[in-house]
Amino acid sequence: MSNGARHALGVVAGLLLPPLVAAGLWYGVGDLRLQAAQAFQISWIAIGALVAAGIVLAFLAGSRLSPVASLIGGLAFTALGVLPLLEMTGVRLLPDGLPPAAFQTGFQTLGYSGLQLVFGVMLLIVSMFPSRWRSQIVYEAVEYDSNTAAPYLPHDTTRPMYRE
Repeated sequence: MSNGARHALGVVAGLLLPPLVAAGLWYGVGDLRLQAAQAFQISWIAIGALVAAGIVLAFLAGSRLSPVASLIGGLAFTALGVLPLLEMTGVRLLPDGLPPAAFQTGFQTLGYSGLQLVFGVMLLIVSMFPSRWRSQIVYEAVEYDSNTAAPYLPHDTTRPMYRE
């Protein structure tokens, strides 16, 4: 795959996957927290959403994908991670009641704890390794001359009947 095609697929993955990861993390953390607070139960759907979000986050940070994907995702997660911290200074930045309760609770839990910012910085740092920006080395096939004969094998000295 050419370097341009790899980076184009990275842009597509960087635009599609981080919102899915954010939604999975927000729903998983929010629903798990709400279920634990209301009924002292474990929400298995929330745990499944967290596991799926973790798998997709690992795919974004993986070395086979273009670093553009982790760069775009890292910028988005870092921006969303800074918003709650800026809101603590007194500036109102986040709307109330816009997402559903589980998403709102998950976003606030991840945002105010700083984990959203940690995920963003992790994706930014992963995208800065120089080896991820280079294309893969393509090795040329070595051609051998077919006119040469096979080398002679040594005499079999392990069997006594063939000894001289």
